[in-house]
Amino acid sequence: MNAQISIPREISLLDKGLRLTLPTGSEAYFNYYWLRDNCPTSFDSATRERQFDIFHLQQPPLAKDARLVDDKLEVEWANEAHVSRYPISMLSAYSGGARRVDPADLPRKAWYSDHYPSIARFSQPQLLKDPSLVADWIEAMLTYGLTIVTDMPDSNEGLSETVRLMGHVRPTFFGEYFDVKTHINPTNTAYTAKALELHTDTPAEEAAPGIQFLHCRANSVQGGLSIYSDGVAVANDFKETDPEGFRLLSEIDIPFYCEHDNYDMRSRQRVIELDQHGEVSGLTISQHMADIFDVPQDVLDDYYPAFCRFGKMLQDDKYMMRFLMKAGECMVFDNHRIVHGRLAYSATSGDRYLRGCYADRAEMRSTYRALVSEGRFKS
Repeated sequence: MNAQISIPREISLLDKGLRLTLPTGSEAYFNYYWLRDNCPTSFDSATRERQFDIFHLQQPPLAKDARLVDDKLEVEWANEAHVSRYPISMLSAYSGGARRVDPADLPRKAWYSDHYPSIARFSQPQLLKDPSLVADWIEAMLTYGLTIVTDMPDSNEGLSETVRLMGHVRPTFFGEYFDVKTHINPTNTAYTAKALELHTDTPAEEAAPGIQFLHCRANSVQGGLSIYSDGVAVANDFKETDPEGFRLLSEIDIPFYCEHDNYDMRSRQRVIELDQHGEVSGLTISQHMADIFDVPQDVLDDYYPAFCRFGKMLQDDKYMMRFLMKAGECMVFDNHRIVHGRLAYSATSGDRYLRGCYADRAEMRSTYRALVSEGRFKS
């Protein structure tokens, strides 16, 4: 039987909420609507969804009485026959109004042109066997934005099953998959043997896919080195050297497009993306898919020079990795952080074939949380 703790000074019932002294000795305020809405009985244990609908309350929630019982706060409600019991640990976690701790919100580590030997590599057959290794893989993606999956099977299904380890294949207006090789009638520069400048993919979509997979099935041509740069590293340095240029590129939307006979995709994006903390999370940039800038011409007096300074910085040898992709490797990278491209190659000198697709960053983070965290409903 629980022993009731009577310390009246620790709880004060007010008009719109109550004040409670936490075990740390600090005083916290909790709104009655918030307390009633988040009663532990509000959530279904099977579906893990909220089953209580606060919209159905006839009157605003009001505490009739409140008391401490062991490690819980008990609240008896005035206008309904209901008693809520809140673990003090739960109340402490939300007492300051801070966002719920997210295990997938990891600090990013910038990398530079010498990073290739240090890229985190994971064997695809081992990933299929070991969920803890999948957690390590996704953690490397969250931290560095770029990994290499090795020992890939030479099959379409091999790529699909790799994507399914972190989410699902996310279609674009090109379809679910794309094949990077020379096409007779190309609709994209990637489908030629020409050089492909550093870029992020499908910027013309309102929400471009987050994670890109490029599975190398064959690569025996002369030339065609892959090039990659970390947009976070470049943008952070750009902020230090050119704060006004950084402000322009992180605040002004510019247009992107992708147009052909049967599609006309358009969007407006900011070149430098910031996360909830105000930190650089990535980029949206592509010279071959940048539309005619339809912003005021006097704004372009400052914007265009900043845009060009940043674009040149992306291609600086300090940041740009150059390497040859090998058959059986799959580059997996954050399409909103890592800019990528390739050097020109001789199409008649051998065979070069990459099969690609995308997944969502949100799904990747979801998988990581499920792998590393107990969550709120697991016993």
